[in-house]
Amino acid sequence: MSLLKSLFGAKQPKLVEVAPFGISFEMETNQTLLEAALKAGIPFPHNCTVGTCGSCKSKLKEGRVNALSDFGYTLSQQEIAAGYILACQAIPKDPMTRITVEPLVSDAPPPEKYTAKLTGTEALTHDILRVTLELDRPIRFVAGQYANLRLPGLDRERNYSYADAPEREGRKTINFFIRKIPGGAFTEALFSGQLVNAALEVEGPHGHFYLRPNASPMVCIAGGSGLAPLLSLLEHAKHTRVKRPCAMLFGARTQADLYMVEQIQAIADGWADKFVFLPVLSHEPADSSWKGARGLVTQFITDALPGIDWNSAEGYMCGPPGMIDAGISSMTEQGMSLESIYYDKFTDASHSSKMP
Repeated sequence: MSLLKSLFGAKQPKLVEVAPFGISFEMETNQTLLEAALKAGIPFPHNCTVGTCGSCKSKLKEGRVNALSDFGYTLSQQEIAAGYILACQAIPKDPMTRITVEPLVSDAPPPEKYTAKLTGTEALTHDILRVTLELDRPIRFVAGQYANLRLPGLDRERNYSYADAPEREGRKTINFFIRKIPGGAFTEALFSGQLVNAALEVEGPHGHFYLRPNASPMVCIAGGSGLAPLLSLLEHAKHTRVKRPCAMLFGARTQADLYMVEQIQAIADGWADKFVFLPVLSHEPADSSWKGARGLVTQFITDALPGIDWNSAEGYMCGPPGMIDAGISSMTEQGMSLESIYYDKFTDASHSSKMP
């Protein structure tokens, strides 16, 4: 063995340093960055571990990595160009790798498992239901987070954002906005009424989509069922008297796809600063009664809060991947920092995060 080492040299260990934790550790062969970090005891943000939820997004400061799957399924091209990676899909190539990750939400409780009963549904649009669950005990969460739902007998869990503002002592009754996916085992049963009073398993809270403490202008964009976490976030901000200019853009196909408009207007009426609500319809018939904005919601980002300092503004987006990617592009073109854009991508059955 010593002769072989002298001929070929001992294999150099790969080291990883994770900021802001200030912890370094040694990698094992074929380990992902996330696997190694968790083994080293680092509270690294994560959930799906298969590269779709984006919870383990990190910035590569030094070194190179091999990607087990294409980062582009979850990250935008701007993020990839800026050096962002997914730790659960990254294997270091070089002797030293340095990454920076955003820590977990400081005041979020650790995830727990709950049992729940589906006590009611309400049709919000033709393909979105408000779904109400009654838990066995109150759950605490940070506005903007989500839960994993599992129906016994189905192959996997589904991930949905809370549509309610959190309460100090937790909520025993929670609501979700769930969009129907044709062919989706869970949503087909849900929309046909088969799951009323069904027992479900709930695990949460998860996620690091939350309102950062700041006084700068905030631009929020929602699409489809992506309205849920933004309603949670904005309701809580109104209740706690957050004072900062806010624009809320809601993208839908037609007037029939707009929902919770009165609740959004109530948030606007009680907001402690300027609040602009701008619904945008992409497929509304030309001869309809609609007098509002038409087109893609991301085309109206600059219209909502004209004259703001985009260099200091923050973006918050929830919705389908195409909307998120277009929003990131539009916001950064205006001068918003990539690090000041926070989002939650709602994907369909071809992914495993925010699924039907």
